[in-house]
Amino acid sequence: MSRIDSALTKVPEVTLAFWIIKIAATTLGETGGDAVTMTLHWGYLAGTVLFLVALVGLVIAQIVAKRFHPSLYWATIIASTTFGTTMADFADRSLGIGYTGGSSLLLTLLLATLALWYCVEGSISVDTVSRPRIEAFYWAAITLSQTLGTALGDWTADTGGLGYEGGALVFAAALAVLAAAYFWTNTSRVALFWAAFILTRPLGATVGDFLDKPLAQGGLAVSRPLASAVIAVFIILCVVLLPQRAGRHS
Repeated sequence: MSRIDSALTKVPEVTLAFWIIKIAATTLGETGGDAVTMTLHWGYLAGTVLFLVALVGLVIAQIVAKRFHPSLYWATIIASTTFGTTMADFADRSLGIGYTGGSSLLLTLLLATLALWYCVEGSISVDTVSRPRIEAFYWAAITLSQTLGTALGDWTADTGGLGYEGGALVFAAALAVLAAAYFWTNTSRVALFWAAFILTRPLGATVGDFLDKPLAQGGLAVSRPLASAVIAVFIILCVVLLPQRAGRHS
């Protein structure tokens, strides 16, 4: 299909630059969420409400926008991953359902959202994200995958006993397997995208925890606000310097 026969979507083309910024954004979501809930002592409930309000506002702005705006898109991604951090922590710790229960519940909700999206639209490909209803499904799935990724990262590091470094290595290895499947097999590109999108979140979560957790807990004890500021600057530079094109669909 020629580029003349296709139309622009409201989300970026999935390239290496996309995944670099995505992993950085998920790491910022972890350090930023912890900075608000722990360093500033807002608590999980207040932090969750704060980032939910920001997320809803940005999703509405994203849907109302007539075309793809890199800064708006990545601000929405960061809001979703930060909300995912505080929401998962609130469910796991304040509600007491634990990492296993939280991961299971979120996986069920994500699969149900993707199934409903497929039943209504006939596809869950990001190449179709160009209309308000599809965008609503997209951002619901994105937010649930971000929250699930946080719970998976915590489950691997704590319940699984691998620690933050071990958890990061596990998820990095899993992403390497997905990359190999992308380049050397005919595995569904849609399935690979959602699997990679989910797995980049716990990778970022474990890296973020490794940076800011105390030395006694296996972290580097880096200041959460400082780590968040450095990662935010890195993301801004990536958005400005790396190619950001809207994806296309039939």
